Amino acid sequence: MEKFIITGGNRLNGEINISGAKNAAVAIIPAVVLSDDVCTIENIPDIKDVRLMAEILREMGASVEKLDSSTLRIDPTTIKSPVAPAELATGMRASYYLLGALLGKFNRAEVAMPGGCCFGVRPIDQHLKGFSALGATHEITDAIIKVKADKLAGAHVYLDVVSVGATMNLMLAAVKAEGQTIIENSAKEPHIVDLANFLNSMGADIRGAGTDVIKIRGVKHLGGTVYSIIPDQIEAGTYMAAVAGAGGDVLIKNVIPKHLESITAKLREMGVTVTEYDEAVRVQNDGRLNKCNIKTMPHPGFPTDMQPQITAILTMANGTSIINESVWDSRFRYIDELARMGAQISVDGRLAIVEGIDHLKGAPVKAVDLRAGAAMIIAGLIATGTTVIEDIKHIDRGYEHVVEKLSAVGADIKRVQYPDNTMSNAV
Repeated sequence: MEKFIITGGNRLNGEINISGAKNAAVAIIPAVVLSDDVCTIENIPDIKDVRLMAEILREMGASVEKLDSSTLRIDPTTIKSPVAPAELATGMRASYYLLGALLGKFNRAEVAMPGGCCFGVRPIDQHLKGFSALGATHEITDAIIKVKADKLAGAHVYLDVVSVGATMNLMLAAVKAEGQTIIENSAKEPHIVDLANFLNSMGADIRGAGTDVIKIRGVKHLGGTVYSIIPDQIEAGTYMAAVAGAGGDVLIKNVIPKHLESITAKLREMGVTVTEYDEAVRVQNDGRLNKCNIKTMPHPGFPTDMQPQITAILTMANGTSIINESVWDSRFRYIDELARMGAQISVDGRLAIVEGIDHLKGAPVKAVDLRAGAAMIIAGLIATGTTVIEDIKHIDRGYEHVVEKLSAVGADIKRVQYPDNTMSNAV
């Protein structure tokens, strides 16, 4: 069992380079299935979810070659079956993008119910509603989702809730459907725009990505492409929060500052200095943070994937902060872990009230999900004493070389192998 050991109290100074966006990569890799030729994808993050998605395609018959640490060359033309290996698909939430891609390619798909982080129900009813509008039928048997169609035809789809997953899945299914598909109330996240740009680079006709109405005119053929994925907005925001909490001066490179605007605005409200450049942001902080209220919202609002990290630094802010989680039902499970470190937080449904204290104390904690794990890292960096984080497999799903990146700017963080039957007792 691997764990992170963090000794807090160090200021962070230097530079951090941001990797490609996890949430874009795990949709773009399945999208390659739709191509009739070889695709090369650059700026791929070296994370567990990407490795798992690549392995799923290999098991389905595709040729997946790693050209370097951040580049994959995928030949999907050898995929003959629209059935994803269930034992792999259950290991990640984003496996459901194979539904749209395989349906668009073969007019049929079989994919196991997705796994990944557990912080509330992840219904796929909007995905299935959209597939039905395009002409597909579905059934769920023994946790296997099966969709099929005689042919797919363009349709007008209104999403009852703003859903990133449903928006992207419908884009994948509709790019080869006959006629025009219109998706209303679509999500606007940067990785949706990135997926649309990737598909368009293969020859798709998608317009309006990044707005609440996306129009897709079906094409018969999608060719090969060479495409570079956008930088990871949430990874960048996580390191911005770490510098804000621990103090220091860090230049965070390979970012799109516009994607970070909601995060930047809240950090500035807390008293942090954030300077924007063309492809970088500089984060500086020397003092105690101010209290701040946060409400998570679909893009361009404050991202739910940044809520735990911001809550971690607000535990030591001056005053009382209120966190309103409007996206997921059970995203506050990590609060108990922060409480082990002395945080004063009360939760009522989707609201968390954070009373700022002078300092957190290092303690044994768990990463209960991906972004909660990032929050535990930040809490360890700002705490006094030593923090041991278990279940770091969740963190490895979405953060590339997190130990190396933080160590390079002065953090005292190590990855240590423990026997599986050994419990953390370091404090």
